[in-house]
Amino acid sequence: VFWRTKALRSLAPTGPNPLRSFHGASSLRRPVPPRSATLVDRIVAERGSVLHLYQMLLHSPAVAGGWLNYLTSIRQLSSLPGDIRELVIMRVASVNGAPYEADQHAPIALKEGLSQAQLDALPDWEASTLFSERERAVLAYTDAMTRQVQVPEPVFQAARAAMGSDKLTVCLLYTSPSPRD
Repeated sequence: VFWRTKALRSLAPTGPNPLRSFHGASSLRRPVPPRSATLVDRIVAERGSVLHLYQMLLHSPAVAGGWLNYLTSIRQLSSLPGDIRELVIMRVASVNGAPYEADQHAPIALKEGLSQAQLDALPDWEASTLFSERERAVLAYTDAMTRQVQVPEPVFQAARAAMGSDKLTVCLLYTSPSPRD
């Protein structure tokens, strides 16, 4: 996590709060090549701002464009409900000790219907009564995928029964060892 944070910080915009997201190509430290300006506009349109991850990826516009297409598909075009998506992302952030990811997604998680109490309970979710049976099945699946990669059959079956195969497939993509936006 440290290398990602350090790399992202080196590309962050300057100003009073350099670790905040910025809006538009004019805020980038380095000039945006004309071929990337359209991509920056698309990122702003789809994400609201150019997050640090995209600032770094814009050094390779093809990768930035591919990443945007990939995450837009699983985030906005899949059947996975927003609250479950954000629950998975926030749990992965907790397990992996990724405060940057958690800071970026906490407001989204709250907007999607998770409570602050649920977010606070994520580190010890198994002892909490704040999660439904469906959420608990998803959290167990997320933990197994994040920590072990191989999911025990009972955990898999409970998650599939709670969500269905289509939604579980999208959860799989969020628990894979890759950066999320």
